[in-house]
Amino acid sequence: MARNTKGWFLLSCFLGIISAMPPLATDMYLPALPVFQSDFDISTSMVQLTITMTLAGMAIGQVFVGPISDMAGRRIPLLIGMAVFGIASLGCYLVENIYVFLLLRLIQGLAGSCGIVISKAIARDVSRGAELTKFFAMLMMINGLAPILAPVIGGQILNFTSWRGIFLVLAGIGIVMMCFALYSQETLPKGRRLNGIGESLGTIPKLLQDKYFMGHCMLQSLVSAGFFSYIGCSSFVFQDIYQVTPQEFSFIFGGIGLGLMISGTIPAKTAGKIKDIKLLKVSLIVPIISSVVLFALFYVKASLMLVIPLLLITIMPLSVMGASSFSMAMSRQGRQAGTASALLGFFSMILGGITMPLAGMIGNDPSLPMAAFLFCGWASAFVVFKIFVEPEHK
Repeated sequence: MARNTKGWFLLSCFLGIISAMPPLATDMYLPALPVFQSDFDISTSMVQLTITMTLAGMAIGQVFVGPISDMAGRRIPLLIGMAVFGIASLGCYLVENIYVFLLLRLIQGLAGSCGIVISKAIARDVSRGAELTKFFAMLMMINGLAPILAPVIGGQILNFTSWRGIFLVLAGIGIVMMCFALYSQETLPKGRRLNGIGESLGTIPKLLQDKYFMGHCMLQSLVSAGFFSYIGCSSFVFQDIYQVTPQEFSFIFGGIGLGLMISGTIPAKTAGKIKDIKLLKVSLIVPIISSVVLFALFYVKASLMLVIPLLLITIMPLSVMGASSFSMAMSRQGRQAGTASALLGFFSMILGGITMPLAGMIGNDPSLPMAAFLFCGWASAFVVFKIFVEPEHK
């Protein structure tokens, strides 16, 4: 598929939206967390568990969706996934019981995993090399719109209705994406598919034994652990500690999302000019330093005007890390691109889903645990980079 064509741009937009299921399912809901907590009269950790269930569903679902898409093609699994995502979101809108709500969030995550895996697998189907890096960067840029728009939309919805209205909007997004999938073209011809689910699942042990590939999996998993602690704690940090309104929080969170989108343009502009390995290294070093300063600012109760820029610097490199690491990890995959994408997504989400409620359990002030998790995530990822990834490029 040629670059700079209308079809390539539309495909990029479609893939960017379906790959944005995690921020759509979590970030739009963030401004409503304190209100949701009050309505159900539950603890902060239980509220964060409603996000963890979605992340767990997305992580587990990817392990199955990847091999299935390598065997059955991309279009049908994506079509089914988007339909179920819409139905589960509608269920969240109607539910009255917190435990049923948690179950529906798990199903929502399982269905949303189809968009995450298949979007990256399709990118691998239609591009290679520097083109693949640019494609992933485009996905990250479009994907970056979700953290900007989602909390702002969620905050504005709360002006007119309750948190339930947010899930009604998510149901609509799922149905619209289902319609797009219905009319999309298949990118994995039958001749390139794996022969049966046995062969598809059989690629998992091979990938798990690939030290270079697993290095990228561990690296992304550790960074995500810190990032999801930010997602789970940020609304409580800003609304409970700094006393901002849900609408003000949505703009702060969206502004940081804008930074993510802007930083996502770096890999696209430097593809073929600066090596991915160098971009990846810098994207790990910068947030290690800034997260230490961020922790110190939270410790001395610094003003919001100091905290926001440091938080922005700590979060922004995520887009550069994601595009570079995904491209490097997927560049060695061929027919098992769906399975490889699934494992990368699984490791990126599973640890984040575990650490999110843990951050809410540590003390009454979530700001220090959030900053500590951010530092530990970036620092440990850099150690993995030095041991498993960088030596392969020397």
